Amino acid sequence: MRWWDIEPVMELEHQLFPEDAWSRGMYWSELADTHAHGTRHYTVATTPEGEIAGYAGLMAVGLESDVQTIAVAERWQGHGLGTVLLTDLVRESVRRGCTELLLEVRVDNLRAQRLYERHGFAPVGVRRGYYQPAGVDALVMRLDHPTTNNPEEDHG
Repeated sequence: MRWWDIEPVMELEHQLFPEDAWSRGMYWSELADTHAHGTRHYTVATTPEGEIAGYAGLMAVGLESDVQTIAVAERWQGHGLGTVLLTDLVRESVRRGCTELLLEVRVDNLRAQRLYERHGFAPVGVRRGYYQPAGVDALVMRLDHPTTNNPEEDHG
């Protein structure tokens, strides 16, 4: 994701998340952190015509990473784009040496929960009233990354 993607991302953001859309400032801040500190990774998926069909973001600090956002335009839902975006975030989390990837998903977003479950995420808790201003709870889900064993320690 680049600065010129923010306006089309904002259009999708307001369509998909009318109650709890991020602000332009939040996206500007995330992209600034991507370049200043390297703790963020944001990507967009485009149609053959160059329109943004989806976007996703990751925060990785130390051994932990967190899905900041993931969204797919309604007309592209059900075509595997969510899987492509989520796979990109999982790969980036592993590449950065993280041991786990966390996310929050609205408790009423069953479609997204099924996507995450298909990719190995498991529920680990609930954040009450997380999504504002509606006060909707968030289901916290986690994916543990496989750790590589040190062959010198494998003396079985």
